[in-house]
Amino acid sequence: MFNIQQIMKQAQVMQKKVEELQSELKDTIVDAQSGGGVVSVKLNAKGEFISIKIKPEAINPENPSEVDNETIEMLEDLISSAMKEANAKANTITEERTKAITGGLNFKLPGM
Repeated sequence: MFNIQQIMKQAQVMQKKVEELQSELKDTIVDAQSGGGVVSVKLNAKGEFISIKIKPEAINPENPSEVDNETIEMLEDLISSAMKEANAKANTITEERTKAITGGLNFKLPGM
């Protein structure tokens, strides 16, 4: 016969481990580059966007010295804002669909 108390205790232990894993994933930073390093992006291991850095060569490869820092910062800010908004929308969709499956129980799928 099933011991409901033991099952509940195991579920609580598992929930705590999932929460610890989610925190660890949020704190783990991943850096990727493209174009030989002219564009670099940072995310956490949960896939949440953190930042983007653009070198002048990505904007004007023939004459990067003509690209001013203000232009680069504006592009980085615009891209960062769009990425963060997309991330927030994706998280909202994930939460809504998870609630629909779990019937509103306070349950989070690992990595979400």
